[in-house]
Amino acid sequence: MKIGIIQQHNTADIENNRLRIAGKIRNLAAGGAELIVNQELHDSLYFCQTESVDECSLARPIPSEVTDFYAALAVECSVVIVASLFEKRAPGLYHNTAVVFERDGSIAGRYRKMHIPDDPAYYEKFYFTPGDLGFEPIDTSVGRLGVLVCWDQWYPEAARLMALRGAEVLIYPTAIGWADGDTPDEQARQREAWITIQRAHAVANGLPVVSVNRVGHEPDPSGVTAGIQFWGSSFVAGPQGEFLFNAPADAEIERIVEVDMNRSEQVRRWWPFLRDRRIDAYSGLVKRYLD
Repeated sequence: MKIGIIQQHNTADIENNRLRIAGKIRNLAAGGAELIVNQELHDSLYFCQTESVDECSLARPIPSEVTDFYAALAVECSVVIVASLFEKRAPGLYHNTAVVFERDGSIAGRYRKMHIPDDPAYYEKFYFTPGDLGFEPIDTSVGRLGVLVCWDQWYPEAARLMALRGAEVLIYPTAIGWADGDTPDEQARQREAWITIQRAHAVANGLPVVSVNRVGHEPDPSGVTAGIQFWGSSFVAGPQGEFLFNAPADAEIERIVEVDMNRSEQVRRWWPFLRDRRIDAYSGLVKRYLD
C-alpha cells in the first residue's frame, strides 16, 4: 500500500492550514497514494497549551462543514484520509477524534482518543472527554486501520488490543514536542523514547506503524512558557520495527511510503507472539496497580 504522510507547521490561520493540507493531499494522491495520514488536530494551532473555555469554540460536530471538506477531498482524490478533529459531541462535551474518510466521501469510522494527558503545556484533560468507542479498528477499502491518537502511542495495551481485533496497520496522528527548558540531551532522550516505543509496538504485534507528528514552533498564548517546539520526525516502520521512512525534525514534509501489507503474515510466522501469549496469567493487567 502507498501511504501518504503530511508533517506540517501550523499557524493561527485555520483556513490557510486546511488549504495547505488540501494541496498536499492532492499532490500525494497524484503520486499514487492510496491512504493519507494527517497529524493530530491539524486544522489549528495546538490550543491545549493553555486552559481557556474560549478555545472550545474550535470544536465542530461530526458531521459538519469540516467533515464535508475532507469528505469532498477524499472523493476528488479517490483516497482514504485519516483526519484528526476537535469533536463537539454536545455543549461542554468534546473529544479528540480521528475520523477516517472512505474514497467515496463516506465516514468509514471514527476513533475517540482514549488516553488523555494533563501535563504542562498539554492540558488536554481540560478539553477532551476520554474516548468511549474502545479500541476498534476501522474497515476501509485499503485495509483494517488501527487508528490511535498521540498519548495512546505510549500504551502497549492499546496497540495490542487493536492487533487482537485484526488491525493491519497501526496509525498515530501526533502532536508532541520539546519544552523550552529541555536540555539538548533531554530532548534527544525524549524523541528517541517516542520513536522506540512505537517501533516496539510494530515488533510486538507484527504490524507496520505510521506515526505523523506536527513540526515547528508554536507560541504559548499565555506567555507563561516559550511555547512548544514540535519535533516532527514522523516515520513509518515495518512489522519488525524496521524504518521505511524517517522525516526531519525541523521541516515540513509530504511523502509517499510504500508498505508491503503482506509482510506481516510472514513476520508473525517467524515470531508467533500471539500464539505464545499466556492469556491465563494476565488478569493483573486490568488493575491499576498490584500491591
